[in-house]
Amino acid sequence: MKIKIMLPLLLFVVAALTQGCVSNKKYTELQTNYNRLQDTNRNLMQSYQVTQQELSGSRTRVTSLEEQIEAAKANAAALQSALSQCLAGNNQGNVNIAKLADQISASSRYIQHLVNLKNKSDSLNMVLTNNLTRSLTPDETRDVDIKVLKGVVYISLADNMLYKSGSYDILPQAGETLSKIAKIINDYSTYDVLVEGNTDNVPISQPNIRNNWDLSDLRASSVVQALQNTYGVDPKRLTAGGRGEYNPIADNSTPGGRSLNRRTEIIITPKLDQFMTLIGKDPNTPAQ
Repeated sequence: MKIKIMLPLLLFVVAALTQGCVSNKKYTELQTNYNRLQDTNRNLMQSYQVTQQELSGSRTRVTSLEEQIEAAKANAAALQSALSQCLAGNNQGNVNIAKLADQISASSRYIQHLVNLKNKSDSLNMVLTNNLTRSLTPDETRDVDIKVLKGVVYISLADNMLYKSGSYDILPQAGETLSKIAKIINDYSTYDVLVEGNTDNVPISQPNIRNNWDLSDLRASSVVQALQNTYGVDPKRLTAGGRGEYNPIADNSTPGGRSLNRRTEIIITPKLDQFMTLIGKDPNTPAQ
């Protein structure tokens, strides 16, 4: 996004320089336009930063919503069963029936509250995913998969975009995509970054690489060092690890499945204490 905002400024300066000597009136007009563009650029950057902070704040409030919904549904089912037994036996009286009915109603309201929170979270995740992929070209989006789940950003890169077959050296043409990934990582400056290498189950046959464990470790390390040395990511936030052939996402018996399994995943995750933020209170809970 910074590149898009700065482009008009650069074009403006280049155009001004190519005009040679200009009159004082023309120079003043150009200087005024330049200052106005600078102000516009600062306002856009401030708006972008505020938006990122708001999205980050919303994401940290969402954890395990589906589990809570299921638990609330189970509680509602138990209450409904108790009510049915009460009606069948006709021994509990109208007071108990009314109490059970109120509990069922309250449980239903809580379920709807959790569903609304989950829908809001899904919408925020979709918006964030769209923002993250906006700067990628159509060719890059075929080899880069970005997902946001419960505030965690998952970026999966195909091996043929990053390396030659059986190699862990990063291809020159991967630099543009990695620079965009580094921008995403630096935007999430308080998050930790795990880089995981994954392979298919075809044994490696390179004299300096013992097996797929080695290959996946070396590939993850190559990406981590590129992020640190070339794109300025703080190495204290980075972790490199290899999972070899033991974390497949597709069937290794087909060429297409093996291609999907050969990937490098970059996982941008909140620190542990950031997961402790409450999701949202039960609407039936009294205010403290």
